[in-house]
Amino acid sequence: MQVMVRDNNVDQALRVLKKRLQREGVFREMKLRKYYEKPSEARVREKAEAVRRSRKAARKQAIREGLIAAPKPRPGAPTRGR
Repeated sequence: MQVMVRDNNVDQALRVLKKRLQREGVFREMKLRKYYEKPSEARVREKAEAVRRSRKAARKQAIREGLIAAPKPRPGAPTRGR
């Protein structure tokens, strides 16, 4: 992975690098590999992650179809340009 440093602004380049690593899941992978994980524990974790992803997708689909109400935004939370 390569990040360009513009105008000797290393701080901005470091922020961009961290954001890219976060998006790629490198930090999560490092955290998982810090300790040995038994294969049975890995299966349980992966299955729980799959259930969580499917529930999230189903919830988003239900919100899009109008079956359930969208969650109310927290006061003071930044908006995403919507």
